[in-house]
Amino acid sequence: MQKPLALVIDDEPDIRELLTLTLGRMGIETVVAEDVTGARKELGSHRFDICLTDMRLPDGDGLDLVQWMQKNAPDVPVAVITAHGNIETAVQALKLGAFDFISKPLDLNNLRNIVGNALKLGEDSANEASRLLGESPAMQRLREMIDQVARSQAPIHISGESGTGKELVARLIHESGPRKEGPFVPVNCGAIPTELMESEFFGHRKGAFTGAVSDKAGLVQAANSGTLFLDEIADLPLSMQVKLLRVIQEQTIRPVGESDEESVDIRVLSATHKDLSKMVKSGDFREDLYYRINVIELHVPALRERGEDVLLLSDVLLERLGAGVKQLDDNAKVSLMRYAFPGNVRELENMLERAVTLSGSGTISEADLAFRQTDSSPTLAGTAGRDLGNQIDAVQRQAIIDALEKTRYNKTAAAKLLGLTFRQLRYRIKKLEIE
Repeated sequence: MQKPLALVIDDEPDIRELLTLTLGRMGIETVVAEDVTGARKELGSHRFDICLTDMRLPDGDGLDLVQWMQKNAPDVPVAVITAHGNIETAVQALKLGAFDFISKPLDLNNLRNIVGNALKLGEDSANEASRLLGESPAMQRLREMIDQVARSQAPIHISGESGTGKELVARLIHESGPRKEGPFVPVNCGAIPTELMESEFFGHRKGAFTGAVSDKAGLVQAANSGTLFLDEIADLPLSMQVKLLRVIQEQTIRPVGESDEESVDIRVLSATHKDLSKMVKSGDFREDLYYRINVIELHVPALRERGEDVLLLSDVLLERLGAGVKQLDDNAKVSLMRYAFPGNVRELENMLERAVTLSGSGTISEADLAFRQTDSSPTLAGTAGRDLGNQIDAVQRQAIIDALEKTRYNKTAAAKLLGLTFRQLRYRIKKLEIE
């Protein structure tokens, strides 16, 4: 079996030797370069499994090399070596596409963890993002972003309204990345009482306070070698925000009642439905923590922004619910398309579950759907809604048939002609019963 191959870029011979020896003990062969020019030459000559580069090089900048690699060697995970405490540069490197960063003086345990995670990126794995259903442009962009950011170890903040599926996005990032064999620990920051928060996050030692009858590990320790997902991070009190910032920057914690710090190896993902930038301005959220967790932001679109995804999701949810219900009638489909869904996918799930219970037949009507009375509630009803639905279907059906005939029933070519993806066309063909 061929050994993994690493590229080490540093102008200091001692650092190159240290990295080469450390990687060698991990069964990794090493090629070295002293500057950007040499690195580019080696990247064009070999297929590397990982690249480690210093930030300051004789003929250029490590950041420039990271940026160049995203276009010319995008499959090679690159970690940058930064000066101690230079968090701003490290964050900038992560935003440009670096996999991770290592601070000087080099912590060899940390280095081995980073290299090990990078090598796992090359292993074959199923694309978990396919579980995030939807054919709208917004969802396609989101799945593409998940694929990209899963490679990195950068902190990611997931924004979006309640009920859009932010935790699912976090799980997919974890399961699509090198930490997938490690734990995924979700934490609802708003559900932990303030007085218990430090103990819950960092654990405690026996006798640290009344009721601490034994040592207890915290949520951060539980996520070691994996991912810590901080849901509703906006609900963290300022005192905990300070401690969390240190965990993210130093990868160390101190359990309550313990004098020594202990190292942890975690990736932090966070989410909230609140506007953190406004909270920073009002003083309710620390600015330094905001910029540290928000290295990369993913926005999960609201259901009302996703077009016909609501019908695709409805089909899938109804199939899961079973109970003999097979489809929505035309009027119900039109009403679902026109409704704003303030509760997003979660509201759609609850709505369909209720409709399945109430429906006396194999078809769900608008009357079976309990819409909230809002300014955006459906107003079409009866024959008008049914006629509009039929008209939309007829126009789509004819356009698809024309495209198929023009391309001699080559679906890939027909999809391109219609400006659709292949999957969008296949979904419409099935929905409109064209074949």
